[in-house]
Amino acid sequence: MKQKKNAMKLRAGLVALVAVLALSACGEKQQAAAPAESEVEKEVIVWKLAQTWGTGFPIFGDAVINMADMVKAMSDGELEIRIDSANKHKAALGILDMVKAGQYEMGHSASYYWKGKDVNTMFFSTMPFGMIAPEQYAWFYYGGGMELMQKVYDKHGVYSFPGGNTGNQMGGWFRKEINTLEDLDGLKMRVPGFAGEVLSKLGVVVTNIAPGELDTALERGTIDALEWVGPSLDLNMGFQKIAPYYYTGWHEPATELQFMVNKAAFDALPEHLQNILTIAMQYAAYDMYARSYHESAVNWASIEKEYPEVKIRTFSPEIIAAMKRVNQELLEESAASDPTFKEILESQNAYMKIARKWTEISDYAYLKDNLE
Repeated sequence: MKQKKNAMKLRAGLVALVAVLALSACGEKQQAAAPAESEVEKEVIVWKLAQTWGTGFPIFGDAVINMADMVKAMSDGELEIRIDSANKHKAALGILDMVKAGQYEMGHSASYYWKGKDVNTMFFSTMPFGMIAPEQYAWFYYGGGMELMQKVYDKHGVYSFPGGNTGNQMGGWFRKEINTLEDLDGLKMRVPGFAGEVLSKLGVVVTNIAPGELDTALERGTIDALEWVGPSLDLNMGFQKIAPYYYTGWHEPATELQFMVNKAAFDALPEHLQNILTIAMQYAAYDMYARSYHESAVNWASIEKEYPEVKIRTFSPEIIAAMKRVNQELLEESAASDPTFKEILESQNAYMKIARKWTEISDYAYLKDNLE
């Protein structure tokens, strides 16, 4: 029952926010009527949040700051969240462990980073050839996704919440053009999530590297190629100086980041602070989605002029077909041996079948007839 209750809090976030504001207004009236009470010091709860991103990291890091600022403002300073970047805690890919252990009350990262600990966490970032962002958000909030996510994270002692979406990501930066499947064989590439499993089957030497180390790894030749996000963040990283071939995406159509909260810490909060935190996370996540889309659009509009060295490419039909085939084989193989994997996969597939028909008749039909 607790899983469902916490999932439902996200859906009822706006109601919670209205209630919080109403209570705040009542509190102000009471304070004016009884000034003696205002002299009583309010207990301040201070939490720490560990994020995968470095200090000052745009968009992703901004979402965390926005969330923390909202929590402090809406709680009138009763709950304060202090942010530690990867520069400080030195464990960019260790956020889950630190939140689970209670070293930090909160974390911000990406769920598919934990596939080595729990393969089922991958579903809650994105999956190759899966749902696009609006479809996936609908699945999370109204199609059972939140409940399934919490089922997976219960064993880790953590509540997991959507933490911001990048939208459809680009397929990566490559030193050389990829024309055939043979060009993938032996290629050293940074790629996380289930896409890494797919590419590994096609001969790619797959690794995962923390965001702050990507440019160095590419420059030193530790990797031959990498995927990061898209024009919203990639161009400023300078990958194009070493790997100018920039491929369109297939592997991450709706990459959702993640807020994690230690269960014991969250459950110990008063209900009004739980509501404030929940709505702040939800708002910050969607705001990040809009910001990421904006930055990608702006940067893409100027890519030819400002970054003439970038060569836009799309993987050949042969390569895409092979990726789809291997992806399906791996999904079926994992589902056959893991009941939870099968349950989540069937839920996503069933929801995408419904949602995709609407996407096709709405967004796709409109764009098809109106692209210049």
